[in-house]
Amino acid sequence: MVTTGAVFARPVAEIGLGFALCLARGIIDADTAFREGRELWGVEGNAAARLLSGGRIGIIGFGELGRALCGLLSGFRCQIVVHDPWLPDALLHDHGVTPCGLQEVLETSDMVFVVAAVTSENQGFLDRDAFARMKPGAGLILLSRADVVNFDDLMAAVASGHILAASDVFPEEPLAADHPVRRLPGFLRSAHRAGALDVAFRQMGSMVLDDMALMDRDLPPLRCKRAERATVARMRSRPITTN
Repeated sequence: MVTTGAVFARPVAEIGLGFALCLARGIIDADTAFREGRELWGVEGNAAARLLSGGRIGIIGFGELGRALCGLLSGFRCQIVVHDPWLPDALLHDHGVTPCGLQEVLETSDMVFVVAAVTSENQGFLDRDAFARMKPGAGLILLSRADVVNFDDLMAAVASGHILAASDVFPEEPLAADHPVRRLPGFLRSAHRAGALDVAFRQMGSMVLDDMALMDRDLPPLRCKRAERATVARMRSRPITTN
């Protein structure tokens, strides 16, 4: 069994970086204020702004997407801490990041990217207690699947003003028109569009065709990633019906 999921790593990582910049600099809120004629000029409009550069960034999960994020963040000279219980510390060190426990990632990071897949062991593991551990004003960016968080607890943490959040995924998709997250200040929303680019789908097709040509010659596939049984058996991601 093979998978083409790696094609989505760069597109999703790029939009994740955009979310981080928006949360750190209040870009969306500033644009909205400007349109409505209530903008704040200069330093007055930056009361809650912060730099990504030189900050401490947490990444939860370090598969293809986590590694793509790490590459994009390298130009910001961030200190990157990673929690991924499926990987040895040596591998994380090889990628220039610092392995950490989940608690330390949450308590010390200015921005936390959640890119862990949903498994039989981690559904809803980011909950009220986890969000309470985060630094006041920190940002949480959810890019993998909504089932890794307790979404009600996440909304409550944002509504309280303790943290900011951005998410490309939701508990139900499409999301109900009256879902409270639609009206929640401090929450940046995206309709599961991070990886749904034509370029990614074209690359997926190219990978499949190349590997099929190899297999027709009794050679092993090389472009698609092998899906390991021990890993796949634990996956609990729900299928996506809209792209």
